[in-house]
Parts: sequence; structure tokens; C-alpha cells
Amino acid sequence: MPIQTVNPYNNKIVKTFDEISDSILENKIATAHNAYQSWKNTAVKERSELLFKVAEIMRKRKRELAELITLEMGKLIAQSESEIEMCASVYEYYAKNGEDFLKDKPIETTGGTAFVRYSPIGIVLAVEPWNYPFNQVARLTAPNIIAGNVVMLKHASNVPQCAQMIQSIFEEAGAPEGIFTNLYLAGKRIAKLAEDPRIVGMSLTGSEAAGSSLAEAAGKNLKKSVLELGGSDAFIVLEDADVDFAVEKAVLGRFGNMGQACTSAKRIIVVEAIAEEFLQKFGTAITGLKVGDPMDVDTKIGPMVSEDALKTLEKQVNDTVKEGARVVVGGKRIDREGAFFEFTILTDIKPGMTAYKEELFGPVASFFTVKDEAAAIALANDTSFGLGGAVFSKDTKRAVNVANQMDTGMVFINESLASRPDLPFGGTKRSGYGRELSALGIEEFVNKKLIRIADIIKK
Repeated sequence: MPIQTVNPYNNKIVKTFDEISDSILENKIATAHNAYQSWKNTAVKERSELLFKVAEIMRKRKRELAELITLEMGKLIAQSESEIEMCASVYEYYAKNGEDFLKDKPIETTGGTAFVRYSPIGIVLAVEPWNYPFNQVARLTAPNIIAGNVVMLKHASNVPQCAQMIQSIFEEAGAPEGIFTNLYLAGKRIAKLAEDPRIVGMSLTGSEAAGSSLAEAAGKNLKKSVLELGGSDAFIVLEDADVDFAVEKAVLGRFGNMGQACTSAKRIIVVEAIAEEFLQKFGTAITGLKVGDPMDVDTKIGPMVSEDALKTLEKQVNDTVKEGARVVVGGKRIDREGAFFEFTILTDIKPGMTAYKEELFGPVASFFTVKDEAAAIALANDTSFGLGGAVFSKDTKRAVNVANQMDTGMVFINESLASRPDLPFGGTKRSGYGRELSALGIEEFVNKKLIRIADIIKK
């Protein structure tokens, strides 16, 4: 895949970048390794100051950065601005809390004392996706920079300007050379990077195939890895839920970012007592929305990330319909320039159908009616994915009981799944392993060193 900006609003190539040579890559790795030798010995307060400055610059340049996101991957401009704000909050969160997170952790023991000390380990390679081009990078970068590691980024090939901008922001904030490094590389070169002993950790957010490839390379070379992969999140609505509120959250949870999020509410599962009412209101809520330029704040339906992504989604929808499913709303690409697809609801989906077994990465909701709570839980768990989910009920205790039975890394009650700096993020099953954000995010790529001090018995 070429490293280039293609505006999905009109499918025009904006800018193309050359992949770096092996010699330049070697120089960048050497620079990062040398930077780490100094950075690991800096005070946490100094690292915090850098992250505070990064956050400040991002907020100051929010509109500019948001427009870059919208240009490269088509996100609605208001959502792009929200991403930059979230990204800044991630850097601030670790700047404020990093010192506390990295404090020695005492261990109760006998015959002396003991504690765990968190120490940095070196260069962490981040392989990041296009759908949240600033925020996904921040989630890996902020905890590692504060921990004393340094970061090298291999970003998605279709957001090269966002990738370079992040490095520029670190430079503007005063980061020493090598603390954060953007790499213009093809994905096929990642396995070779895993062989380099100076790179000690690898993290990927992306597809199952990409995650499997990185995990294989990391495992072969005994490197720690973290994976955040696909999802087919269930959005369960029980019969005692506030239907209007649940519909509002379903629209946000499924169609935000044009449905291009691992944690989108891809499967809407509603108990039959309220299913008809919910479906009618859900369909009405996504009908008649303004389609157009994602730079226009009034636009509600923008383009998908690319023509290829649209064609993949279109085929999945068409195949599912041929297999017997029914289109309630939408169902096809929009007849205009650019990678536009209608907001869509599919129903009458049965096991074995394309939409039942595959992740639909775009603005298509799969709607299921179930008999009761038990059936909702069984359907929610009938997937190879296990990233997140949501449960809607006026009975919080009941909702938590349902959440406890869901095979996922995260469940949100009466809220569509959202990413926050203080909440751990990650999944189970084929959705990956490890955690980002919160205190857990800082623990993935550090050496948790035990230091034991024995009592000296004086004679």
C-alpha cells in the first residue's frame, strides 16, 4: 500500500511520501536507542513537563490538527476536534498521574521488607491504525514516555501527515531527538524490526491478520506485545430500559466515526417486548441526515475512510441480504463523488450469515430481537471477538449481573462504550490482549523489578 493521503471526500490523491531506506531506518533506531539511555534517567517531573507541553500545543492547534484528520480519513470535523481534545487529555492524565503510578509498590512479607519498582525497558514500537490517528498513538505514547521508554511509530499508510505531525508536535514541545520517531514503512518490514534487540516491546491496534503477524514476530524474538484488534460489540437493551435514551446511545455508539471503530455497537440486541418500538425509533433517528463535506459542521454523514473500505462493506451487506437478511434502512453506497455509504440497519440475521460472523467496519448496524435476558447474553457471547459491550436497564444491579456474564474486556452500563484516560481499555478472545489507558496502561512495557531487603540478625 502506498504511503499517501487520499481525501475520501473526493478520492483524490493529496500527497505521497517515500518509504525510508534501511540505512535511514538504522540511523533512526540508533538515535532512539541513544535517546533512551538518557531519557530513562530523567526525573519523572521532567517527563511530565514534556507531556503537559504536548497537550498544550495540541489544544492550541486543535482546529488545524482536526482538519488534518478529516482530510486524511474523512472523520466529521466536530468528531475530529473531539479526538484532539481526548488526545490532549490522555497526555495530561499521564503527566498528572505518572509519578504516582510509578511509585514503588510495597509488598507485605516476613523477615524483612520488599517492594516492586517500575523501570523502563527501551524502545517500544507502535503500529497504529487510521481510524483515530492522533488518539490511538497517544494511548501508547503517553504512558511509555512518562515511564522512561521511547517510542517509534509505524502509522497506517493512509494517514502519513498525521503521523509526521505528531513527531513535529513532540519536537515543538522540546522532546530530545529520538524520544518519539515517525517511520514511513510498509507493514511487511515490521517482522524484521522485531529482530532488532534494541526494540524491546511492540504494540498494535488493527486487524486480526495484522495482530497475528506482529504477535508471531514478537513471540519469535521474545518481545513483549500488546494487541487491540477487532470487535463485534453487543449493545443489549433489556425490556425495562428507557427506549428513547437507549436509541440515542445506539445511534452514537454505532454511527460515530462512520461506524469505523473497534468498539462500535455493531450488534444491537433488544428484548422482544420493546424490540418493535426500538427498531422504529432507531430507523427514524438515522433517516434524512445531511450528507456532505466532512469539513462542514452541519454534515452528519461523511465519507468512509477509502473506496476499498466502502467496497468491502458493500459486499458484506449484499452477501448478507442474499443469505436472507432484510434491510430496514439504507443498504447501499450513496450516489455521489467520494466514499459515501448510507447509514444502514440489517435485521433477520441468522447464524452463518456474513453479518453474523464477520466484523462490519462501517455504518451498518446488525439488529437482533431476542426472547429474554438469557437469550441476549447467549447471543452477545456467540462471537470470536471479546472487546466491549453495553447493557441498558433501569435496574443497575440486573445490568451488572448481565455484564458479568459477557465474555468481553469491557462493559458499559447505560452508556455506549467510550474511551477515557482513567478507564482501562482492552479485550479478550480474538480481540487481543493487554491493556491501554489508566494505571494498567503504564504497566505493560515496564520491568516490575522486585527488590527484597532481608533483616540482618545481630549477634
